[in-house]
Amino acid sequence: MQISDILAQTGGLQSIARELGVSASDAQSGAEALIPAILGGFKKQAQAQPAGLGGLGDLLGQLGGGGLLDQVLAPEPTDVSRGDDVLGQIFGSKDVSRTVAQNASSQTGLDPALLKKMLPMLAMLVAGFMAKRGGTGADEPPAAASGGLGGLLGGLLGGKAPDLGAMGGAGGGLGSLLDMNGDGNALDDILRMAGKAMR
Repeated sequence: MQISDILAQTGGLQSIARELGVSASDAQSGAEALIPAILGGFKKQAQAQPAGLGGLGDLLGQLGGGGLLDQVLAPEPTDVSRGDDVLGQIFGSKDVSRTVAQNASSQTGLDPALLKKMLPMLAMLVAGFMAKRGGTGADEPPAAASGGLGGLLGGLLGGKAPDLGAMGGAGGGLGSLLDMNGDGNALDDILRMAGKAMR
């Protein structure tokens, strides 16, 4: 199952559609184009964390954990500054967010301005979902957190669980999964993943 389908089942995409005044089908199309880049950004973060996926779990908690998902689902307007914090962490610059939105626009025909509004909300949904399902709560032992998150990230990124044993300082298996064409630049691969979602 695609994560966009999972987020639709949680009611997340319906919340985004209602808040931005767009149709459910536009919200779904936008999500399918944007989410692979968001997941790619989280893979990059996991690669950069000294503790691997355990460190990513800690980072998700610092960004707001499962509460990020709850905030988008709540009836009141979403505080997208939390989503901007998530995007800043995984993409590093607003230029990357703009490029991701432009790329998604060319794939879907949706207005890039709309996609830029969707992006922080989707980042909150994905981060909150991963925090809830990845076992990153404070009461989870670190091994369970990293194992659960590793399986979850792998499943969301096409059914391949990251090689947790090869995730030492250099990133190991996760790094090679992220940099699919071996050129050392993860961003072009993230954008290519975003494009594949709509084929």
